[in-house]
Amino acid sequence: MAKTKQEKEVMLSEYVEWLGKSKAVVLVEYAGVTMKELDLIRARLREVGGEFHIVKNTLAKLALEKAGYKVPDEYAAKSTAVGFAFTDAAAFAKALTEATKNMASVKIKGGFMDAAVLTPAQVKVVSELPPLPVLRSQLLGVLQAPASKLVRTLAEPGRSLAFVVKAHTEAAPTAA
Repeated sequence: MAKTKQEKEVMLSEYVEWLGKSKAVVLVEYAGVTMKELDLIRARLREVGGEFHIVKNTLAKLALEKAGYKVPDEYAAKSTAVGFAFTDAAAFAKALTEATKNMASVKIKGGFMDAAVLTPAQVKVVSELPPLPVLRSQLLGVLQAPASKLVRTLAEPGRSLAFVVKAHTEAAPTAA
């Protein structure tokens, strides 16, 4: 069923708004995918704070350009579904890759992260990154390591002195 111009304008403004909120956007070719498989992809992406929509190429290209993205021509060819990562780009890309792993008809065309164009290979690299909470904890560990080494270094002379005093008191004869 054809959409009216007003319906298309509403959809366009919604997509532009979503693009503004997205940490990353992934474009997918989905020709030959069943509705059951699409529902599986959508459900998996919602679990990680994303959306997945089938969009007409002209509407997708127009929305991306309105949002400030420079769209390569090959991204607007064939069938297009757009994935929006609202929370964690790495978790989203990983969920999309895992959900479509056994679907030969699904091909990642590319994507965008912070207005930078991503190739399909770069989307795959993003999918292999650890989730945001893991990255944060790793960064925190790196930042805390020098401070904890400094504390141990400063505490060592006092600890050594305490061991010497303890050993001296244990070795001294007791007066009775």
